[in-house]
Amino acid sequence: MTKRMIIMLLGAVVVFGAVFGMKWFGNKMMVQYIENMPTPPVTISSAEVAEMRWDNRLEAIGTLVPVNGAELTAEANGIVTRISFESGEQAQKGQMLVELDSANERGELKRLQAQAELAELNRKRREQLFKREAISKSDYDAAVAEANAAKAAVEAQLGKIAQKEIRAPFAGTLGVRRVNVGQYLAAGSPIVTLQSLDPIDVDFSLPEQYVGTVRPGLGVKVRVDAYPDRTFEGRVLAVEPQVDEATRNFQLRARLANPDGALVPGQFGRVMLMLPGERQLKVIPRTAINYNSYGTSVFVIRDREVAAPAEGKAPAAPAEGEATLEVVQRFVKVGDARGDFVAVVSGLEIGEQVATSGLLKLRNKQPVIINNDVQPKAELDPTPPQS
Repeated sequence: MTKRMIIMLLGAVVVFGAVFGMKWFGNKMMVQYIENMPTPPVTISSAEVAEMRWDNRLEAIGTLVPVNGAELTAEANGIVTRISFESGEQAQKGQMLVELDSANERGELKRLQAQAELAELNRKRREQLFKREAISKSDYDAAVAEANAAKAAVEAQLGKIAQKEIRAPFAGTLGVRRVNVGQYLAAGSPIVTLQSLDPIDVDFSLPEQYVGTVRPGLGVKVRVDAYPDRTFEGRVLAVEPQVDEATRNFQLRARLANPDGALVPGQFGRVMLMLPGERQLKVIPRTAINYNSYGTSVFVIRDREVAAPAEGKAPAAPAEGEATLEVVQRFVKVGDARGDFVAVVSGLEIGEQVATSGLLKLRNKQPVIINNDVQPKAELDPTPPQS
């Protein structure tokens, strides 16, 4: 009985050992096959690191503001008796726009004018009596003061009547009318906006390192989304003589010609500030840049090495039919961007090739095949096609 059990145990050990041995051998062969299996190449497009001369300019985001702009409001209470403009028309400086009821004020003006005339007649009589030494100097001075006070009252009343007449303080374009005849207006009620559109200003800011570079008189070019095919030109009007402590930027204002009124206050504009001279730069297409939280990198294309060469031996060559190129990831420092290009400050040399598509499929020493047949052309000033 004991001998039979020993034989059965030995048989079980042999069977299980064979099963586990076969499993181990299979896994080993599979791992060996996967490790030796060639990495399939990825098809990419490429571009060469080129040297370009860029005009020296700075780019910023600006907001268009009027040279003169205001929301006209009522200065005094009253009922609208006449409206002398239409929405959107051009107004001249001093043009009457809205009149409020001023009957009471004009009646009071006549009373004050009559008092002023009487006070002036009294002053003249006192003057004659003073010359004859019939009255004292103090009596004459009192008459003069009364006459002056009466004139001042008339002028004050004229001012109150003027408050009932809303006129254009400068020439410009009127907005949408917000009042109607017969409407009661309280002081401060909006009537219409008035904007002077030609010329027009653009306000923008730059980082503090450019404080010593910019100055009034430099040329600017502005583009807006409303007119993608137009460029508006002007010159820097003023440079703010202080840097904002919160943003470390300083403000600039440029003035643009706007004869057709295409630009309006409040629009968003892309400002290009033109500086003297040119810059010699190394550039690559924007699509070659791989932005990550740990740094900015590119994939540089080079000849492929299939295996690391032994000491004293030349690098091995790829087998027939395999990809002859591979990519290696390299960190770079980039500068300004313009159009479809980005300037490279360091990390690349003129003539090196970089991958410009398929970056998400690439890793270090990934075999690649270059196909530039369908690669879009990179441009400095790309213009989107008009539908």
